[in-house]
Amino acid sequence: MRWREDHRRGRPDDEGSILLLTLGYALLAIAVILVCIDATSLYLAQKRLDALADAAALAGADGFTLVVDGGEPRAVLSDDGVRDQAEAIVAEVGDGATVIEAGTPDGVSARVRVADTWRPPLVALFVPDGVALSATATSRTALR
Repeated sequence: MRWREDHRRGRPDDEGSILLLTLGYALLAIAVILVCIDATSLYLAQKRLDALADAAALAGADGFTLVVDGGEPRAVLSDDGVRDQAEAIVAEVGDGATVIEAGTPDGVSARVRVADTWRPPLVALFVPDGVALSATATSRTALR
């Protein structure tokens, strides 16, 4: 029995290595969780900006002027009308987004491009401080 106690004292002590591994894995797990939270926030910010561009293009397409041509009513869009409608909706619900470009390429559809800057909700070493986002949407008028 004395031999076993002496033998145990002569062996290197491995008890502390488990603690270091556990701490290392815990730090790695926290870093991964933080990056996943920021990546999800970036994804949702882009989807919100896409929805805002869709809403602005739809509002721009509704800003038509009704023209009667040969006895037939026809909706005609202008660049100024599309821009006014798009800027109004972005100012109302945009939460800091701006209209970069708004106009009509063919007189019956509205094309709007909006932009915003995403900031991470949690600061992490592997995530940039801000990312420029933009979205473009096109909508056609209901009347042709």
